[in-house]
Order: sequence, then structure tokens, then C-alpha cells
Amino acid sequence: MIVELRQYTLHPGARETLIELFEREFVTGQERVGITVGGRFRDLDDPDRFVWLRAFPSMAERRRALEAFYGGPVWQAHRDAANATMVDSDDVLLLRGPGFTPPAAAREVLATVCHPADATAFDAYAARHLGPAHALHRTEHAENDFPRLPVRTGEDVRVWFGPAESAAWPVQQLRLAPI
Repeated sequence: MIVELRQYTLHPGARETLIELFEREFVTGQERVGITVGGRFRDLDDPDRFVWLRAFPSMAERRRALEAFYGGPVWQAHRDAANATMVDSDDVLLLRGPGFTPPAAAREVLATVCHPADATAFDAYAARHLGPAHALHRTEHAENDFPRLPVRTGEDVRVWFGPAESAAWPVQQLRLAPI
């Protein structure tokens, strides 16, 4: 699967407004065009951050689905309200992996973004320490064929969900509350 890990920086106090709009309009609106909307989260360490994932079967399907959604009636009707909540929506990692939706009872999820200097060594570490429950994702290096929505480039990252042993790799950990 092609997965986007999207981290939005919002105007102070706007997170609940975006979440309400997102849950009411954008989840089903995206699913109608073939996008799998995964986990949606409040960042527990930043009250002005909304984090979410969406997935596509392939890069070609990603482009088709994004064109359908962003050119369609749901986005057109609600984009101004959504954009008014956001300072930045361009912190996006394009990944390949299984996607992730937290268990229904989860109150907190740990997401780790790792920038391994030696991808082969990291992959050996991951094989020993990160099982399927961690939903390991790797950078998708394909060109972003929907440039209207920027993604971070020039990085090789690994992203996983759930606890793991501390590794000797530069990481960013996100403490997330499922919506």
C-alpha cells in the first residue's frame, strides 16, 4: 500500500473544529473515491497538531483518488473551512507499508519516525525487534505525481507504531490519542 502520514500544524484552538469537520465530511468523502482513511489522532504533546494516515493500493490509484476527491463536491464545499484551521499541511511522508488504524480501545499510540543512516542495518534491527503489530512503513521514493499536495522528499525514513526497543537511530516520537 502507498500510505501518507500527514501532520498538520493548526491555528491555536482550531484542532477540534478541524476534527469535527474531518470526521463529518472528509472521511466518507475520501472513502467514496477509493481512499482508505486510517488512524486519526490528536498529538498529545502539541495541542495545535492533527496527525492522520490515508492509504492507496498504488501510486496510480493515489493520483486518481486525489484528483477525484480534491476536484469533487465534498472538498469544494468544505475546503475554505478546513484551510482556515491550518497553518501548514505540507508535513507529509509518502510511505509504503500496511497502513495503520489503532485498536478501538487504544487511548494512546506511539508513532516513531526514524531516519536510519544505514538502511540495511536498520532493516536487520527491524526484523529482530519490530513484528507485524508495529505496522512498519518505509519511504516510497516514487515521484509525487499529485504535486498540488506536497510531500517531504530527500529523506529515507522508517515509521512504525507501538513500542519498540530504543535503537541507535535518530528518531522523532509522536504520542498520539486516537480520535
